[in-house]
Amino acid sequence: MHDIKALRETPEAYVKGWSSRGRESAQADVDALLSLDKALRAAKTAFETNQAQLKKLSGEIGKAKAQKDEARAAELMTEVEGLKGAIAEAQETERQTEEELRTLLASLPNIPFEDVPLGEDEAGNVEIRRHGAPNILSFPAKDHADLGEALKGPTGSLMDFEAAAKMSGSRFVVLKGQLARLERAIGQWMLDTQTTEHGYTEVNPPVLVREHALYGTGQLPKFEEDLFQTREYVYPPTKSGNSVPFEVKGRYLIPTAEVSLTNLVREAITAEEELPLRLTALTNCFRAEAGSAGRDTKGMIRQHQFQKVELVSITTPEQSAAEHERMTECAEAILKKLDLSFRTMLLCTGDMGFGARKTYDLEVWLPSQNTYREISSCSNCGGFQARRMDARTRKAGEKGTRFLHTLNGSGLAVGRTLVAIMENYQDEGGRIAIPSVLQPYMGGLTHIG
Repeated sequence: MHDIKALRETPEAYVKGWSSRGRESAQADVDALLSLDKALRAAKTAFETNQAQLKKLSGEIGKAKAQKDEARAAELMTEVEGLKGAIAEAQETERQTEEELRTLLASLPNIPFEDVPLGEDEAGNVEIRRHGAPNILSFPAKDHADLGEALKGPTGSLMDFEAAAKMSGSRFVVLKGQLARLERAIGQWMLDTQTTEHGYTEVNPPVLVREHALYGTGQLPKFEEDLFQTREYVYPPTKSGNSVPFEVKGRYLIPTAEVSLTNLVREAITAEEELPLRLTALTNCFRAEAGSAGRDTKGMIRQHQFQKVELVSITTPEQSAAEHERMTECAEAILKKLDLSFRTMLLCTGDMGFGARKTYDLEVWLPSQNTYREISSCSNCGGFQARRMDARTRKAGEKGTRFLHTLNGSGLAVGRTLVAIMENYQDEGGRIAIPSVLQPYMGGLTHIG
């Protein structure tokens, strides 16, 4: 959400910011917002003015009646009736205008920081640094799907897309045996690393949330088509004693634990002395991938259900820039410990997520594709989400509050990390070597296959 006062004071900054994100209607959006803001303030003024006049006239009616001046009292009462109509009209205008203003504000993306490069799409992203050389194998690299399907156990392939498709459809997978254990090991090791080495507090949050939680972090209303929603029913009692169920709007499955973790400070005032809060969770995540038709249809790169270790930081405005760099380094540390080549990209204005002011993507090397693919995204959202959630902070001894800054990142996506390990640690015979840091989580196992 945006601060309408700031937009009123510096409209050109919002035109520039939204234009840089490829929004052709930026000037029209600002004009519409300012017009609604002006109308809203006018409605509030009309309401307050008429209310004050109503109070004054009520007093005068009392005086007229005390003086037995019924004609004057009747005249004043007629005027009061007119004021009541004007007050009701001003209230309705205020309600409608405020709703229109809020709806438009909620649909507009965050404003990029000044150091974010301009660009229309991923071609405008800038490489900041690179770790390790791309792993060029001495034999033709197999992709993870072929490797996983070739690995066999007592119940068939250890990576079984066919079985998953029969029960759930496309973009699902069944992992079995040692591959299932490896995925579990990756998630547990990542969580242990982020908590014991990087100071994050582990949280086990709900994966089903109400609409307002997703509104707070910016997934709603704009990205509802990418979410999975449950059906829920209520059973109101009837005179006969039988309940007739009817459907109501259900809960949503989280697309990322960012939603659950960030909403922990919703509608609350967090003491500034407690900041930064650093939270992490390993959860299942669910995405409809509505905008990704035809992309990565084979394999585990883009699934409807996947596991991810999420990192969330809650900070003061002064802390957020440094916290963003720290969070990105915490995600990078996982890839370094796994000895995987990756590059850190600063996303351009046209490629950032809706709620971000600045984003770093980590892209890991995949030999089968001979390129780098995203495995983590770390974003500074500034006060955008906090304003939507009414999440504030206050310094000890002070009365005033201000909005928090929120940050989120992947530390990392577990399925994509499994993919990267399989492809980079494969041998010519199709075996997968297990990175040394994961071997204790695998009971000392050194290879799969």
